[in-house]
Amino acid sequence: MSDPIAAAVASLPDPPPLPDDLQYIVVEGVIGAGKTTLARRLAAWLDGQLVLEQFEENPFLDRFYEDRQRWGFQTQLAFLASRFKQQKELHKPDLFHQTLVSDYAFDKDRIFAHINLSGDELQLYESLYGLMEPNTRRPDLVVYLQSTPERLMHNIRQRGRSYEADMDPAYIEELNDAYNYYFRRYEKSPLLVVKAAAIDFVEHDAELASVLQKIVAAPYEGTTHWTPVPVSDAGA
Repeated sequence: MSDPIAAAVASLPDPPPLPDDLQYIVVEGVIGAGKTTLARRLAAWLDGQLVLEQFEENPFLDRFYEDRQRWGFQTQLAFLASRFKQQKELHKPDLFHQTLVSDYAFDKDRIFAHINLSGDELQLYESLYGLMEPNTRRPDLVVYLQSTPERLMHNIRQRGRSYEADMDPAYIEELNDAYNYYFRRYEKSPLLVVKAAAIDFVEHDAELASVLQKIVAAPYEGTTHWTPVPVSDAGA
């Protein structure tokens, strides 16, 4: 059986040598933005180490989507612990890969916490987060796949995960607003905002190539906004 990830990047030109200050790249976005898909393809293209968020291992996730208010605290703490455990491993050298690509940023955990928690629960969460965050690795570049609630819901329905079957569009809209608010103020590392609502880098190799090549077009400083050209427009 052919590897779809390898096939997706096989026709791309070889990536350029990456500078020393672009060794840890994070791809971020709201649920359904395509961050895991893009992270997989970027890691394969760069022959890098891939780190994926282990969301399916959260024992509370199904119950959270059924009753956010009741299960929000347990779900949030389980994610925080899992992500911190992964982050500690990122400090260890990898002898086989020069580049590290992740489909989540540790910092984004607070976006969900401030939506799903309040009062004493949020205060306890913030205390734990404050102890953990200084011990996490800072990304050299964060790529934020900015989308729209409509496109996000379309992608969620397309992938057909059972626990997302009854995803509330209002929750996705709230998350999208929260992500945009957060990344408008993001200053921890260089940020590339890709306006991705109009493209499909799964179906169109040309769009995938343009996104991957833009990501490695370092150096970046501060925040860079970029609107890729859809295949339909490029061929017009």
